[in-house]
Amino acid sequence: MEHEGDARTRERGAAFVAKSQLLSDADVGRALTRMAHEIVERNHDVSRVSLIGLQTGGGPFAARLATALTEITGDAVPVGLLDVSFYRDDLSLNPVPRSSSTVIDHDLTERTVVLVDDVLFTGRTIRAALNALTDWGRPRAVQLAVLVDRGHRELPIRPDYVGKNLPTSLDEAILATLEGVWIGSRGAS
Repeated sequence: MEHEGDARTRERGAAFVAKSQLLSDADVGRALTRMAHEIVERNHDVSRVSLIGLQTGGGPFAARLATALTEITGDAVPVGLLDVSFYRDDLSLNPVPRSSSTVIDHDLTERTVVLVDDVLFTGRTIRAALNALTDWGRPRAVQLAVLVDRGHRELPIRPDYVGKNLPTSLDEAILATLEGVWIGSRGAS
């Protein structure tokens, strides 16, 4: 079964091999709706919120959260995409990744930015995102929403909104899409 995240994992030198599906598309939809309600509860003025999806995994989840927030509040929430490729701290260990584009068409200054990603693991991608975000303004606050928190943090980063906590072993991998969440492993490509 080919999922939108498969091509991304192959580019990094490993193909995702699914062992079992943990969440269905309906489960993912319910989790995102719940997260949207939590964002509204915590941020009473949603007109000052921006959703910024991390390329490439967080983009679809940011768009779906924006739709849910609009349905809940009646207000459109701006969405952007942030590429953190050149802010990563592992560029010396891995080849330079093929980067995506950052697309943020509004000023983030004095806004509450909700960074959105698919899976939170070591926290290093979020650290890179925080550095990259400063190129786009000075937000009033930054919050973090992830569909899956799999543990194994290497940095003191904790999400504000979590779709599902899925403890994993270090040799397992998670693939999260709008169509569902799978656990498996990374095999050689």
